[in-house]
Amino acid sequence: MLGPLIAWGLLAGAAAPGSVDADVTGLRSAKGQLHVCLTTRQDRFPDCQKDPAARRMTVATSEGHAIHFAGLPTGDYALALIHDENGNGKLDTVMGIPREGFGFSNNPNIRFGPPKFVESRIAVTSGVNDETVKVKYLL
Repeated sequence: MLGPLIAWGLLAGAAAPGSVDADVTGLRSAKGQLHVCLTTRQDRFPDCQKDPAARRMTVATSEGHAIHFAGLPTGDYALALIHDENGNGKLDTVMGIPREGFGFSNNPNIRFGPPKFVESRIAVTSGVNDETVKVKYLL
């Protein structure tokens, strides 16, 4: 009899999943696509290609600027995106400087290279977690 009560207590204490609704601002054109990744792995940020648990999406820039990730366990995440204006599937650079737009959750200051996970970290809790990502262009 005690077993079901313990199981019920564990279920009742489990956090409900959360979601991230990110509003993307600062796009300089409606051309191309937005490539977005959301990860919990510090060692795989901002390029989360080698993170099998990362959430990814690609949306046409002309279809709006809202990104939605649902069913997320609570915890720390970081979001990275690129504005792939020419649609070639990558961030184009000139001598290491991005020619296309990019953005991160928490909108950290950009110095030399991408920010660290801790600078882009957002705490996802149960329910909806709103975030605004400002796209930056260097060229």
